[in-house]
Amino acid sequence: MLTTIDFEASCLPVHGRSYPIEVGICDERGARAWLIRPAPDWAGWDWTAEAEALHGITRERLAAEGLPVARVLGELAAAVHGRRLVADSYLDARWLDTLAAAAGEPAPARIEHVEAILSRGGHGDAALIEACRIADMAVPRRHAAAADATWLFTLLESLGATTEAPLFAWAPAAMPAASALS
Repeated sequence: MLTTIDFEASCLPVHGRSYPIEVGICDERGARAWLIRPAPDWAGWDWTAEAEALHGITRERLAAEGLPVARVLGELAAAVHGRRLVADSYLDARWLDTLAAAAGEPAPARIEHVEAILSRGGHGDAALIEACRIADMAVPRRHAAAADATWLFTLLESLGATTEAPLFAWAPAAMPAASALS
């Protein structure tokens, strides 16, 4: 089964050394998000007002409501165990690795970029535009991790891409002739 994932971060890497501040996931069971209390190792890493304005999460809120990195990683690992993890930004894999390193653990799963699913799906432009419209209607507010993960899951679900396709098609079994059964 498929789970979508999204991170919000202190800034984009182009603005300096960034760290994850929120992670959200969505699958057929629903959506979940965790605020991440910055790890001590991240002290002095970069934070931009631009990123804060986008996601609306302050440093003060993280200090008060954020969970320790080890707890977030443990709960996330349990939630995504055995599932295909998909994101719409290559940066999400970087932030998952940053979270895992701070917890002293390996990343619980490899994140696949949504492009791999869309390129194999053979969906035309009209289908993609309609899927985006459906996702936009379902999730009008973005830049919160659970909302962004829900938006991506809704997009993939509307394309019929949230279940695993078989790796190959089995040939139908030949039925014995009626005379062979008597």
